[in-house]
Amino acid sequence: MANQKSLTLVGDGQKGARIHDLVKAPANTPWAKARQQSWDASEPATVYYTPETLADGTPCSAVTVILRTKGCHWWWSSGCTFCGYFNDTRDDVTNEDLHAQWTYAKSKFDDFKDHAMVKVYTSGSLLEDREIPVPFQETVLRDCQDLGKELIVESRCEQLTEEKLAWATSINTSFAVAIGLEAYDDEVLRFHVNKGFTTKSWDRAVENLKKFNVRVKTYLMFKPPFMNEADALLHGVKWIEAVAEKSDEISVNPMNIQRGTIIDRLHRHNEYRPPWLWSLVEMIRQAHPTIHPNNTGNGGEGQVSRLIVHPTAGGRVRGAHNCGACDAEVVAAIERYAVSGELAEFEGLECDCQKAWAEEVALEHALPTPLGISKPRRGNVLDALRAP
Repeated sequence: MANQKSLTLVGDGQKGARIHDLVKAPANTPWAKARQQSWDASEPATVYYTPETLADGTPCSAVTVILRTKGCHWWWSSGCTFCGYFNDTRDDVTNEDLHAQWTYAKSKFDDFKDHAMVKVYTSGSLLEDREIPVPFQETVLRDCQDLGKELIVESRCEQLTEEKLAWATSINTSFAVAIGLEAYDDEVLRFHVNKGFTTKSWDRAVENLKKFNVRVKTYLMFKPPFMNEADALLHGVKWIEAVAEKSDEISVNPMNIQRGTIIDRLHRHNEYRPPWLWSLVEMIRQAHPTIHPNNTGNGGEGQVSRLIVHPTAGGRVRGAHNCGACDAEVVAAIERYAVSGELAEFEGLECDCQKAWAEEVALEHALPTPLGISKPRRGNVLDALRAP
């Protein structure tokens, strides 16, 4: 008993474990590291095309190139609570690897011949020198300029300095930058999302983009972690109204559960439920007058911005979903609205589960339930929690 140590606040003298490593345990496990190294660094994570709309409202086809990179520098030090893009990264990707991936993408779609738009995503920021070698940044900008393609890239706020944008616009004069703002609310950015910047950072970034006539696409998150359904609906509409005047496009991303994230753990412990599709429909209806004051649809007179809602994994248990019977129909209507901007897309949508959704939202407005009262909407609870 003489050698027994008591537990103290200062520990036993050994080096303490970093919270960063404990929280990100899934990404640091041997199996995760082995999976990372199994990716072919010379091929992109994925390349595909989808229907889109050009800046002038012309319907087109867009190629999306998701490159396999080192990932986001914010993830290296902390990371957002919901983002699982680290699952597709490799720590040792080189400039030569990225050029090989880009060549692969161009070859697959014949230099994007039949597509007017190219979206280049890097699981981080294309214009971040710590993540992406400058020569490769220049290659993407120059190739899309020479090929006459409308380019969209993603970036965090801190990369969008006047110096960086002056350099980028000297190479490509017609690209847009998508910023993952997630929430126009500093409390939500800090405590719900752990975004690592503030709304003022976004304001400065947008101001710089406007100076160089670069189009602004703003990503907002619907129902971030630690938020109930009713609050998500209230905040979602408010955030759209706050950023509409400064954004050429607003893309609202309903939460979907990505593997190895904080929100994945919450979901598996039945402490978070992805949003209802009905909430997205209601959000669009409430925000529509802000986006289309004259109710003229996309491309119409007086349009303030373009509102896009694409429910990733929509209809699945780990994405925005309803009861199962009506999911496909509601998802299709939401995606049609992104193209048309017409509320008529939602006419005739109805299902018995809409009553359950309305009751849940009403109760959450009336009761102090920060984490919500939503129950599993379909299927066996254990099967849902075990879902990959």
